[in-house]
Amino acid sequence: MIPSTKPQRRTALVCAALFLGTLLLFSRSIGNDFVNYDDPVYVTSNPYVQAGFSGTAVRWAFTTGHGANWHPITWLSHMADWALFGDDAQGHHAVSLFWHALNAVLVFLVFRRLTGTFWTAAFCAALFAWHPLRVESVAWIAERKDLLSGFFFLLTLWFYALYVEERRARFVRTSQYLGFTLLAFAIGLMCKPMLVSLPGVLLLLDFWPLRRLQLKDNPERISHLFVEKLPFVVLSIASCAITLFMQKEGGAVSAALPITARLANAAVSFVGYLQKFFVPVDLTVLYPHPGFWPVSTTAGAILFLSVVTGVAVFQLRARPWLASGWLWFLIMLLPVSGLVQVGLHYMADRYTYLPILGVQMALVWTISEAFVSPRARRICAIAAAAILAACAVLTWRQLGVWETSLTLFDQAIAVTKNNYLAYNNRGLYHARASMSGEAMADYRKSLSINPRYPEANNNLGEALARQGRPRDGLSFYHAALEAKPDLLEAHQNLGNALADGGKPEEALPHYEWVLARQPWNAGVLSNSGIALAMLGNFPEAIARLEAALRLEPDNAGVQQNLTKTRAMMRDATSRGP
Repeated sequence: MIPSTKPQRRTALVCAALFLGTLLLFSRSIGNDFVNYDDPVYVTSNPYVQAGFSGTAVRWAFTTGHGANWHPITWLSHMADWALFGDDAQGHHAVSLFWHALNAVLVFLVFRRLTGTFWTAAFCAALFAWHPLRVESVAWIAERKDLLSGFFFLLTLWFYALYVEERRARFVRTSQYLGFTLLAFAIGLMCKPMLVSLPGVLLLLDFWPLRRLQLKDNPERISHLFVEKLPFVVLSIASCAITLFMQKEGGAVSAALPITARLANAAVSFVGYLQKFFVPVDLTVLYPHPGFWPVSTTAGAILFLSVVTGVAVFQLRARPWLASGWLWFLIMLLPVSGLVQVGLHYMADRYTYLPILGVQMALVWTISEAFVSPRARRICAIAAAAILAACAVLTWRQLGVWETSLTLFDQAIAVTKNNYLAYNNRGLYHARASMSGEAMADYRKSLSINPRYPEANNNLGEALARQGRPRDGLSFYHAALEAKPDLLEAHQNLGNALADGGKPEEALPHYEWVLARQPWNAGVLSNSGIALAMLGNFPEAIARLEAALRLEPDNAGVQQNLTKTRAMMRDATSRGP
């Protein structure tokens, strides 16, 4: 008998609907521009990314901690985009959209394989793909790492499911599939280290839906499942160690908050993510960290989390998916919950990309179990369609927020309080649009909220310099470096201000500090060359200017300064000692 092709056709149709529906919904992002928040670090001002797949650039990708993380596969992805599309943001956005659409299909296939359900898995995938919380990961070019790590995370789960199936069938290919699982996990970690909690997720899947781990199992069987995960744990520990080192070296880790404040933020942020999942409004690029949460807010969050966890434990036998999904959500968010404070935010939409799948699993499978009659199923189908339609409307609207840096930070200012980063970055947009008055007003507003914010101090000093008032900017550069001694831009700008003020000997240490970290910085090479010429060190000055010209051969200003310096050296030589 020839096997029916109806299930395969149905699967293919759902996959096509998820892929094409996601492409259509998120197509609005293709018309968006780069933004001035992290996109310069990752793409638009990164000479290694723009160098393409040269040997030097590839070595850099695997050895750098640029961006305060180690994610070489992500760097290679951005290099490929730049080689194909250059500074055309549309191509970069299209590639991100492709990865997200692919992940939507993978969520469906993975959950169908793990749970044996079809329409429940399809709805779970659509909800994941079309929810407004996904916008930040897709529309922000710098967050390509979310999409790539998401792909390899889902691929890891797929291979793991195959491994379990083969093991149950006692086939000889089990080690092969376990190897594929480990390889996919390793590549995922090289896209974004947030996957470090994946060994815990695999154990949760062993409990449900794979049912390899039962409450009544003997210790020997349980220990076998833990031993099986040891290679994954080793990779996670290595990734954690590398990430912490890179983030500390990059100045991204803050020790300003005590452990009690960080624990409180973890509890509050968990509840905040759930709130944004169920009521996805006022989403923004940055939710400013308040420092210390009110005791009532912290206590309420802890009480809520305790109640939900208690319900999940109470239902452990009857509804094991509740505990499996809820713990998936918690353990995947733990690395980014603020226990190790990184950045200026207390939560971020992008962090939900994979953890929210656990919440969906707990919620959707509970509803699926409760509504089993044909009439109830029809009601569920109508409700599911309405939910997806509402998500699509909100997602389309949120994609418009990411159109430009101006629209992005206008919205951030509108929906949050005391968002000094948003004012600063809106000021950057105004500065690059030659709107110096608006830019300076934004920088001053940012500093009125946080006087020690280094980036705003540096940017205000630079704005004053552009108005022909470099001396007025000196105090702001010093304030920036006092708050953040490794701020490259402040060292560069302070060096320029000192050189313009006739103090090249004081400027040079700041230039040298930058060049030790960015030897490719043509602007600093050129300006340090001028400072050296002012001090009479013409050979070194000419070497610096020539190096700057090799990096930027079409820079007429550098060529002019090189010509003048050579003439000055000839005059000095002709005069003799």
